[in-house]
Amino acid sequence: MEAQVLSTPGIEEVREHRTWFLVVGILLIVCGTIALGSTFVMTLVSMVFLGWLLVFSGVLEVVHGFARRGWGGFFINLLGGILYAIAGMMFIANPGAAAITLTLLLAMILIAAGAFRLFVAFTTPMHHRAWLIFNGAISVLLGISIAGSWPLSGLWVIGLFIGIDFIVDGWTEVMLALAARPAAA
Repeated sequence: MEAQVLSTPGIEEVREHRTWFLVVGILLIVCGTIALGSTFVMTLVSMVFLGWLLVFSGVLEVVHGFARRGWGGFFINLLGGILYAIAGMMFIANPGAAAITLTLLLAMILIAAGAFRLFVAFTTPMHHRAWLIFNGAISVLLGISIAGSWPLSGLWVIGLFIGIDFIVDGWTEVMLALAARPAAA
């Protein structure tokens, strides 16, 4: 593994700023740990943040539509922008309901994606069939678990997933920084 990292393009940039990668990784691990300890708060904060992104995007779409009225897509921009802004305001006004709704959607996606992976694994010859079966089974089980505890799961699942992502991302940065240590003379 070390030999692969040593010859990877861009590794000199990582070596030069190794401390930065390490610090960012540690901070992400800390933030992820805090998020895991406050999954409800993290879920609500992420819904409010997503709401503001939708409002901002909606305003941009509307402004773009009016700025380019001569273009045939004026009404698409206008309608899309209005819908984004309304959805964003709904997220901001009631982040709990937004989280509950998105969590149910996430559960359905996990179940459908897992079922598809299992179908493909059992109907198509392939070398790594066991990993695809494992992946599909985990997706289905996660989806069923989330849906089974819904709507309560909607208040913590998104925060949990964000916390886990922060921690995994942080460890990725830390390991990259450690792998990029200069070779011993």
